[in-house]
Amino acid sequence: MKIVDIIEKKKNGNSLSEEEIKFFINGIMDGSIEDYQTSALLMAIYFRGMNIDETTILTKYMVESGEKLDLSDISDNIVDKHSTGGVGDKITLIFLPLMAAAGVYTAKLSGRGLGHTGGTIDKLESIPGFRTDLSVDEFKKKVKEYKTAIAAQTLSLAPADGKLYALRDVTSTVDIIPLIASSVVSKKIASGANHIILDVKYGSGAFIKTAKEAQKLSEVMVEVGKRLNRNICAVISSMEQPLGRAIGNSVEVQEVIEFLKGNMEPDLKEITYTLCYKAFEKTGMYKTKYEVYDYLDELIMSGKALEKFKEIILSQNGDVSFIEDYTKLPQASIKYEIKSDKSGFVKNIDALKIAKACKNLGAGREKKTDLIDYSAGIYLTQKYSEPVKEGEIIAVIYTNNQESVKEAEILIKSAFEISDKQPASYSLINKIID
Repeated sequence: MKIVDIIEKKKNGNSLSEEEIKFFINGIMDGSIEDYQTSALLMAIYFRGMNIDETTILTKYMVESGEKLDLSDISDNIVDKHSTGGVGDKITLIFLPLMAAAGVYTAKLSGRGLGHTGGTIDKLESIPGFRTDLSVDEFKKKVKEYKTAIAAQTLSLAPADGKLYALRDVTSTVDIIPLIASSVVSKKIASGANHIILDVKYGSGAFIKTAKEAQKLSEVMVEVGKRLNRNICAVISSMEQPLGRAIGNSVEVQEVIEFLKGNMEPDLKEITYTLCYKAFEKTGMYKTKYEVYDYLDELIMSGKALEKFKEIILSQNGDVSFIEDYTKLPQASIKYEIKSDKSGFVKNIDALKIAKACKNLGAGREKKTDLIDYSAGIYLTQKYSEPVKEGEIIAVIYTNNQESVKEAEILIKSAFEISDKQPASYSLINKIID
Protein backbone atom coordinates (compact mmCIF):
# COMPACT_ATOMS: atom_id res chain seq x y z
CA MET A 1 0.00 0.00 0.00
CA LYS A 2 1.33 3.46 -0.92
CA ILE A 3 0.28 6.84 0.48
CA VAL A 4 0.40 8.38 -3.00
CA ASP A 5 -2.33 5.96 -4.13
CA ILE A 6 -4.47 6.91 -1.12
CA ILE A 7 -4.01 10.62 -1.93
CA GLU A 8 -4.96 9.95 -5.56
CA LYS A 9 -8.06 7.99 -4.50
CA LYS A 10 -9.34 10.78 -2.23
CA LYS A 11 -8.40 13.45 -4.78
CA ASN A 12 -10.74 11.71 -7.21
CA GLY A 13 -13.56 11.80 -4.65
CA ASN A 14 -13.59 8.13 -3.65
CA SER A 15 -14.09 6.73 -0.16
CA LEU A 16 -11.11 5.36 1.72
CA SER A 17 -11.24 1.84 3.20
CA GLU A 18 -10.53 0.99 6.84
CA GLU A 19 -7.18 -0.52 5.82
CA GLU A 20 -6.18 2.68 3.99
CA ILE A 21 -7.13 4.94 6.91
CA LYS A 22 -5.31 2.66 9.37
CA PHE A 23 -2.23 2.72 7.10
CA PHE A 24 -2.39 6.54 7.02
CA ILE A 25 -2.61 6.97 10.81
CA ASN A 26 0.11 4.38 11.46
CA GLY A 27 2.30 6.11 8.87
CA ILE A 28 2.07 9.55 10.47
CA MET A 29 2.80 8.00 13.88
CA ASP A 30 5.89 6.02 12.83
CA GLY A 31 7.17 8.75 10.50
CA SER A 32 7.00 6.65 7.31
CA ILE A 33 4.59 9.19 5.78
CA GLU A 34 6.14 12.61 5.18
CA ASP A 35 4.47 15.85 6.31
CA TYR A 36 4.04 17.01 2.72
CA GLN A 37 2.18 13.79 1.90
CA THR A 38 -0.06 14.14 4.95
CA SER A 39 -0.73 17.76 3.94
CA ALA A 40 -1.70 16.62 0.44
CA LEU A 41 -4.18 14.11 1.82
CA LEU A 42 -5.62 16.69 4.23
CA MET A 43 -6.19 19.06 1.32
CA ALA A 44 -7.85 16.28 -0.70
CA ILE A 45 -10.13 15.54 2.29
CA TYR A 46 -10.85 19.27 2.62
CA PHE A 47 -12.17 19.49 -0.93
CA ARG A 48 -13.64 15.99 -1.31
CA GLY A 49 -14.89 15.40 2.22
CA MET A 50 -15.37 12.15 4.14
CA ASN A 51 -18.57 10.18 4.67
CA ILE A 52 -19.70 9.08 8.13
CA ASP A 53 -18.08 5.64 7.78
CA GLU A 54 -14.69 7.18 6.92
CA THR A 55 -15.00 9.75 9.72
CA THR A 56 -15.81 7.03 12.26
CA ILE A 57 -12.87 4.88 11.14
CA LEU A 58 -10.51 7.89 11.22
CA THR A 59 -11.69 8.69 14.76
CA LYS A 60 -11.25 5.07 15.86
CA TYR A 61 -7.61 4.90 14.75
CA MET A 62 -6.83 8.35 16.16
CA VAL A 63 -8.03 7.02 19.54
CA GLU A 64 -5.88 3.91 19.12
CA SER A 65 -2.81 5.95 18.20
CA GLY A 66 -1.98 6.51 21.87
CA GLU A 67 -2.88 5.91 25.48
CA LYS A 68 -6.52 5.55 26.57
CA LEU A 69 -7.71 6.33 30.08
CA ASP A 70 -9.56 3.42 31.66
CA LEU A 71 -11.95 4.76 34.31
CA SER A 72 -14.15 1.66 34.49
CA ASP A 73 -12.79 0.74 37.92
CA ILE A 74 -14.21 4.02 39.27
CA SER A 75 -17.74 3.94 37.85
CA ASP A 76 -19.88 2.95 34.87
CA ASN A 77 -21.31 6.48 34.89
CA ILE A 78 -18.58 9.04 34.18
CA VAL A 79 -19.38 12.30 32.39
CA ASP A 80 -17.14 14.50 30.25
CA LYS A 81 -18.25 17.88 28.94
CA HIS A 82 -16.56 19.64 26.03
CA SER A 83 -17.09 23.12 24.56
CA THR A 84 -16.01 24.07 21.05
CA GLY A 85 -14.86 27.41 22.50
CA GLY A 86 -16.23 30.88 23.00
CA VAL A 87 -15.88 34.26 24.66
CA GLY A 88 -16.40 34.38 28.41
CA ASP A 89 -17.14 30.64 28.43
CA LYS A 90 -16.42 29.61 32.01
CA ILE A 91 -19.16 26.97 32.15
CA THR A 92 -16.82 24.03 32.82
CA LEU A 93 -15.80 25.66 36.13
CA ILE A 94 -19.47 25.77 37.17
CA PHE A 95 -20.51 22.44 35.64
CA LEU A 96 -17.87 20.32 37.43
CA PRO A 97 -18.64 21.32 41.05
CA LEU A 98 -22.38 21.08 40.38
CA MET A 99 -22.04 17.56 39.00
CA ALA A 100 -19.68 16.47 41.76
CA ALA A 101 -21.94 17.96 44.46
CA ALA A 102 -24.75 15.89 42.95
CA GLY A 103 -22.64 12.74 43.21
CA VAL A 104 -21.97 12.40 39.48
CA TYR A 105 -18.42 11.47 38.48
CA THR A 106 -16.84 13.84 35.96
CA ALA A 107 -13.39 13.53 34.41
CA LYS A 108 -12.19 16.59 32.50
CA LEU A 109 -9.08 17.08 30.43
CA SER A 110 -8.93 20.61 29.01
CA GLY A 111 -6.69 22.81 26.92
CA ARG A 112 -5.20 26.27 27.04
CA GLY A 113 -6.61 29.20 25.11
CA LEU A 114 -5.41 29.90 21.57
CA GLY A 115 -6.42 32.83 19.39
CA HIS A 116 -9.44 34.69 20.75
CA THR A 117 -11.10 31.83 22.68
CA GLY A 118 -10.16 31.38 26.33
CA GLY A 119 -8.87 28.13 27.78
CA THR A 120 -10.22 26.47 30.92
CA ILE A 121 -6.71 25.52 32.07
CA ASP A 122 -5.61 29.18 31.87
CA LYS A 123 -8.52 30.23 34.06
CA LEU A 124 -7.68 27.58 36.66
CA GLU A 125 -3.97 28.44 36.62
CA SER A 126 -4.86 32.02 37.61
CA ILE A 127 -5.77 30.50 41.01
CA PRO A 128 -2.62 30.62 43.20
CA GLY A 129 -1.03 27.19 43.49
CA PHE A 130 -3.61 25.30 41.43
CA ARG A 131 -2.03 22.26 39.73
CA THR A 132 -3.24 21.14 36.31
CA ASP A 133 -0.21 18.98 35.43
CA LEU A 134 -1.61 15.81 36.99
CA SER A 135 -0.25 12.40 36.09
CA VAL A 136 -2.74 9.79 34.89
CA ASP A 137 -2.64 8.05 38.28
CA GLU A 138 -3.15 11.32 40.18
CA PHE A 139 -6.03 12.26 37.88
CA LYS A 140 -7.81 8.94 38.38
CA LYS A 141 -7.24 9.01 42.15
CA LYS A 142 -8.80 12.47 42.44
CA VAL A 143 -11.80 11.55 40.28
CA LYS A 144 -12.40 8.54 42.53
CA GLU A 145 -12.00 10.47 45.79
CA TYR A 146 -13.59 13.84 44.95
CA LYS A 147 -16.00 12.80 42.17
CA THR A 148 -14.13 15.07 39.74
CA ALA A 149 -10.75 16.33 38.60
CA ILE A 150 -9.55 18.63 35.85
CA ALA A 151 -6.13 18.49 34.23
CA ALA A 152 -4.25 19.71 31.17
CA GLN A 153 -4.69 17.55 28.10
CA THR A 154 -1.90 15.00 27.92
CA LEU A 155 -0.05 14.54 24.63
CA SER A 156 -0.25 10.77 25.07
CA LEU A 157 -4.02 10.76 24.40
CA ALA A 158 -4.92 10.57 20.69
CA PRO A 159 -1.45 11.82 19.65
CA ALA A 160 -2.33 11.40 15.97
CA ASP A 161 -4.76 14.29 16.45
CA GLY A 162 -1.95 16.55 17.63
CA LYS A 163 0.18 15.68 14.60
CA LEU A 164 -2.73 16.22 12.22
CA TYR A 165 -3.83 19.48 13.85
CA ALA A 166 -0.34 20.97 13.61
CA LEU A 167 -0.45 20.44 9.85
CA ARG A 168 -4.12 21.47 9.50
CA ASP A 169 -3.27 24.75 11.22
CA VAL A 170 -0.55 25.67 8.69
CA THR A 171 -2.30 24.32 5.58
CA SER A 172 -5.68 26.06 6.10
CA THR A 173 -7.55 22.76 6.50
CA VAL A 174 -8.90 23.36 10.01
CA ASP A 175 -12.51 24.17 9.18
CA ILE A 176 -13.71 20.91 7.64
CA ILE A 177 -16.37 18.95 9.53
CA PRO A 178 -14.95 15.37 9.29
CA LEU A 179 -11.57 16.52 10.63
CA ILE A 180 -13.10 18.68 13.38
CA ALA A 181 -15.43 15.85 14.42
CA SER A 182 -12.68 13.22 14.52
CA SER A 183 -10.41 15.56 16.48
CA VAL A 184 -12.98 16.35 19.18
CA VAL A 185 -14.50 12.89 19.53
CA SER A 186 -11.17 11.01 19.50
CA LYS A 187 -9.88 13.06 22.45
CA LYS A 188 -13.12 12.64 24.37
CA ILE A 189 -13.17 8.86 23.87
CA ALA A 190 -9.49 8.53 24.79
CA SER A 191 -10.22 10.51 27.99
CA GLY A 192 -12.23 7.58 29.32
CA ALA A 193 -15.73 8.92 30.06
CA ASN A 194 -18.70 6.95 28.76
CA HIS A 195 -21.14 9.90 28.73
CA ILE A 196 -20.06 12.85 26.57
CA ILE A 197 -21.88 16.21 26.61
CA LEU A 198 -20.83 18.53 23.77
CA ASP A 199 -21.44 22.28 23.98
CA VAL A 200 -21.28 23.41 20.35
CA LYS A 201 -21.07 27.18 19.86
CA TYR A 202 -21.84 29.25 16.76
CA GLY A 203 -21.73 32.97 16.01
CA SER A 204 -19.37 35.94 16.09
CA GLY A 205 -17.30 34.64 19.00
CA ALA A 206 -17.07 31.01 17.82
CA PHE A 207 -15.08 29.36 15.04
CA ILE A 208 -18.38 28.01 13.65
CA LYS A 209 -20.32 31.00 12.36
CA THR A 210 -23.84 29.71 11.64
CA ALA A 211 -26.42 27.55 13.41
CA LYS A 212 -26.68 25.40 10.26
CA GLU A 213 -22.94 24.59 10.32
CA ALA A 214 -23.11 23.90 14.07
CA GLN A 215 -25.98 21.48 13.57
CA LYS A 216 -24.17 19.63 10.79
CA LEU A 217 -21.01 19.29 12.92
CA SER A 218 -23.06 18.20 15.95
CA GLU A 219 -24.88 15.53 13.98
CA VAL A 220 -21.59 14.08 12.72
CA MET A 221 -19.94 14.12 16.16
CA VAL A 222 -22.93 12.49 17.84
CA GLU A 223 -23.21 9.80 15.16
CA VAL A 224 -19.47 9.01 15.32
CA GLY A 225 -19.58 8.88 19.12
CA LYS A 226 -22.56 6.50 19.09
CA ARG A 227 -20.88 4.23 16.55
CA LEU A 228 -17.87 4.06 18.88
CA ASN A 229 -20.09 3.08 21.82
CA ARG A 230 -20.36 6.37 23.69
CA ASN A 231 -23.54 7.88 25.14
CA ILE A 232 -23.21 11.30 23.52
CA CYS A 233 -25.26 14.42 22.80
CA ALA A 234 -24.67 17.97 21.60
CA VAL A 235 -26.22 21.20 22.86
CA ILE A 236 -26.03 23.90 20.17
CA SER A 237 -25.90 27.44 21.55
CA SER A 238 -25.32 30.99 20.33
CA MET A 239 -22.01 32.76 20.85
CA GLU A 240 -22.93 36.03 19.13
CA GLN A 241 -22.40 37.83 22.46
CA PRO A 242 -20.01 37.09 25.35
CA LEU A 243 -21.20 34.66 28.03
CA GLY A 244 -21.64 36.34 31.38
CA ARG A 245 -19.98 39.67 32.14
CA ALA A 246 -16.33 38.66 32.67
CA ILE A 247 -13.87 37.91 29.88
CA GLY A 248 -10.29 36.96 30.76
CA ASN A 249 -8.85 34.53 33.29
CA SER A 250 -8.89 35.66 36.93
CA VAL A 251 -11.92 37.89 36.24
CA GLU A 252 -13.83 34.84 34.96
CA VAL A 253 -12.86 32.85 38.07
CA GLN A 254 -14.43 35.61 40.15
CA GLU A 255 -17.64 35.37 38.13
CA VAL A 256 -17.69 31.60 38.68
CA ILE A 257 -17.49 32.13 42.45
CA GLU A 258 -20.31 34.69 42.29
CA PHE A 259 -22.43 32.20 40.33
CA LEU A 260 -21.82 29.49 42.91
CA LYS A 261 -22.77 31.99 45.63
CA GLY A 262 -26.14 32.43 43.91
CA ASN A 263 -25.44 35.58 41.86
CA MET A 264 -26.21 33.90 38.55
CA GLU A 265 -26.10 35.71 35.20
CA PRO A 266 -29.15 34.50 33.19
CA ASP A 267 -27.19 33.49 30.07
CA LEU A 268 -24.67 31.47 32.08
CA LYS A 269 -27.48 29.81 34.01
CA GLU A 270 -29.42 28.87 30.87
CA ILE A 271 -26.55 27.03 29.21
CA THR A 272 -25.05 25.53 32.39
CA TYR A 273 -28.38 24.17 33.58
CA THR A 274 -29.16 22.74 30.13
CA LEU A 275 -25.83 20.91 30.02
CA CYS A 276 -26.35 19.61 33.57
CA TYR A 277 -29.84 18.43 32.63
CA LYS A 278 -28.46 16.42 29.70
CA ALA A 279 -25.77 14.93 31.96
CA PHE A 280 -28.38 13.88 34.53
CA GLU A 281 -30.54 12.47 31.76
CA LYS A 282 -27.66 10.42 30.33
CA THR A 283 -26.74 8.99 33.73
CA GLY A 284 -30.38 8.24 34.57
CA MET A 285 -30.59 10.49 37.65
CA TYR A 286 -33.46 12.78 36.65
CA LYS A 287 -35.98 12.75 33.83
CA THR A 288 -37.50 16.25 33.73
CA LYS A 289 -35.95 19.70 33.43
CA TYR A 290 -38.04 20.96 36.34
CA GLU A 291 -36.57 18.36 38.69
CA VAL A 292 -33.03 19.11 37.54
CA TYR A 293 -33.34 22.89 37.72
CA ASP A 294 -34.87 22.79 41.21
CA TYR A 295 -32.11 20.44 42.35
CA LEU A 296 -29.36 22.65 40.87
CA ASP A 297 -30.86 25.70 42.57
CA GLU A 298 -30.79 23.80 45.87
CA LEU A 299 -27.14 22.78 45.39
CA ILE A 300 -26.19 26.43 44.85
CA MET A 301 -28.39 28.11 47.43
CA SER A 302 -27.37 25.61 50.12
CA GLY A 303 -23.69 26.31 49.43
CA LYS A 304 -22.97 22.67 48.54
CA ALA A 305 -21.71 23.49 45.03
CA LEU A 306 -19.34 26.19 46.30
CA GLU A 307 -18.03 23.86 49.02
CA LYS A 308 -17.37 21.23 46.36
CA PHE A 309 -15.46 23.78 44.25
CA LYS A 310 -13.33 24.63 47.32
CA GLU A 311 -12.67 20.91 47.76
CA ILE A 312 -11.60 20.56 44.11
CA ILE A 313 -9.22 23.54 44.42
CA LEU A 314 -7.67 22.23 47.65
CA SER A 315 -7.30 18.73 46.17
CA GLN A 316 -5.18 20.21 43.36
CA ASN A 317 -2.99 22.34 45.66
CA GLY A 318 -4.88 25.61 45.09
CA ASP A 319 -5.29 28.40 47.64
CA VAL A 320 -9.01 28.93 48.43
CA SER A 321 -8.54 32.22 50.33
CA PHE A 322 -9.38 34.14 47.13
CA ILE A 323 -13.00 33.00 47.45
CA GLU A 324 -13.51 35.52 50.25
CA ASP A 325 -10.90 38.00 49.04
CA TYR A 326 -10.57 38.44 45.27
CA THR A 327 -7.39 40.53 45.70
CA LYS A 328 -5.63 37.19 46.31
CA LEU A 329 -6.06 36.53 42.58
CA PRO A 330 -3.69 38.18 40.04
CA GLN A 331 -4.39 41.92 39.99
CA ALA A 332 -3.82 44.29 37.07
CA SER A 333 -2.05 47.60 37.67
CA ILE A 334 -4.38 49.45 35.30
CA LYS A 335 -8.16 49.69 35.68
CA TYR A 336 -9.84 51.78 32.99
CA GLU A 337 -13.54 52.55 32.67
CA ILE A 338 -15.22 52.80 29.26
CA LYS A 339 -18.30 55.01 28.98
CA SER A 340 -21.20 55.00 26.53
CA ASP A 341 -21.43 57.68 23.84
CA LYS A 342 -25.24 57.54 23.75
CA SER A 343 -28.35 56.57 25.71
CA GLY A 344 -30.68 53.69 24.92
CA PHE A 345 -30.67 49.91 25.33
CA VAL A 346 -27.89 47.43 24.58
CA LYS A 347 -29.00 45.71 21.37
CA ASN A 348 -25.86 43.67 20.78
CA ILE A 349 -22.29 43.18 22.02
CA ASP A 350 -20.08 41.71 19.30
CA ALA A 351 -18.30 38.77 20.96
CA LEU A 352 -15.41 38.70 18.49
CA LYS A 353 -14.52 42.38 19.04
CA ILE A 354 -14.62 41.91 22.82
CA ALA A 355 -12.41 38.83 22.49
CA LYS A 356 -9.88 40.68 20.33
CA ALA A 357 -9.76 43.53 22.83
CA CYS A 358 -9.21 41.08 25.69
CA LYS A 359 -6.43 39.30 23.82
CA ASN A 360 -4.70 42.63 23.10
CA LEU A 361 -4.86 43.48 26.80
CA GLY A 362 -2.73 40.38 27.45
CA ALA A 363 -5.28 37.66 28.25
CA GLY A 364 -4.77 35.64 25.05
CA ARG A 365 -2.01 34.06 23.01
CA GLU A 366 -1.09 33.54 19.37
CA LYS A 367 1.04 30.43 19.93
CA LYS A 368 0.71 27.76 22.61
CA THR A 369 4.12 28.78 23.96
CA ASP A 370 3.14 32.46 24.48
CA LEU A 371 2.89 33.77 28.03
CA ILE A 372 -0.39 35.37 29.10
CA ASP A 373 -1.37 37.90 31.76
CA TYR A 374 -3.80 36.17 34.12
CA SER A 375 -4.96 39.51 35.54
CA ALA A 376 -5.90 41.03 32.16
CA GLY A 377 -9.54 41.08 31.19
CA ILE A 378 -12.79 42.93 30.62
CA TYR A 379 -15.88 43.23 32.79
CA LEU A 380 -19.12 44.23 31.06
CA THR A 381 -21.15 46.41 33.41
CA GLN A 382 -23.96 46.56 30.83
CA LYS A 383 -25.35 43.55 28.95
CA TYR A 384 -27.91 42.72 26.27
CA SER A 385 -31.29 44.50 26.64
CA GLU A 386 -30.15 46.55 29.64
CA PRO A 387 -30.69 50.35 29.66
CA VAL A 388 -27.68 52.63 29.39
CA LYS A 389 -27.26 56.40 29.64
CA GLU A 390 -24.76 58.59 27.81
CA GLY A 391 -21.62 58.80 29.93
CA GLU A 392 -22.50 55.67 31.92
CA ILE A 393 -19.83 52.98 32.35
CA ILE A 394 -20.43 50.05 29.97
CA ALA A 395 -17.21 48.12 30.56
CA VAL A 396 -14.07 48.06 32.70
CA ILE A 397 -10.64 47.13 31.34
CA TYR A 398 -7.96 45.40 33.42
CA THR A 399 -4.41 45.28 32.08
CA ASN A 400 -0.73 45.83 32.81
CA ASN A 401 -0.10 47.16 29.31
CA GLN A 402 -0.87 50.87 29.03
CA GLU A 403 -0.30 50.85 25.27
CA SER A 404 -3.18 48.42 24.74
CA VAL A 405 -5.84 50.53 26.50
CA LYS A 406 -6.77 52.94 23.72
CA GLU A 407 -7.10 50.23 21.05
CA ALA A 408 -9.15 48.11 23.45
CA GLU A 409 -11.46 51.05 24.14
CA ILE A 410 -12.06 51.55 20.41
CA LEU A 411 -12.85 47.84 19.93
CA ILE A 412 -15.16 47.65 22.94
CA LYS A 413 -17.10 50.80 22.00
CA SER A 414 -17.56 49.50 18.46
CA ALA A 415 -18.73 46.13 19.87
CA PHE A 416 -21.65 47.78 21.69
CA GLU A 417 -24.74 48.47 19.59
CA ILE A 418 -27.14 50.82 21.39
CA SER A 419 -30.78 51.01 20.26
CA ASP A 420 -33.67 53.35 21.12
CA LYS A 421 -35.94 50.35 21.70
CA GLN A 422 -35.42 47.60 24.23
CA PRO A 423 -34.75 44.30 22.39
CA ALA A 424 -36.76 41.21 23.32
CA SER A 425 -35.20 38.40 25.32
CA TYR A 426 -34.35 35.17 23.51
CA SER A 427 -33.00 31.70 24.23
CA LEU A 428 -29.34 30.96 23.61
CA ILE A 429 -30.08 27.28 23.07
CA ASN A 430 -30.69 26.59 19.40
CA LYS A 431 -31.11 22.80 19.33
CA ILE A 432 -30.13 19.60 21.11
CA ILE A 433 -28.84 16.65 19.09
CA ASP A 434 -29.17 13.24 20.77
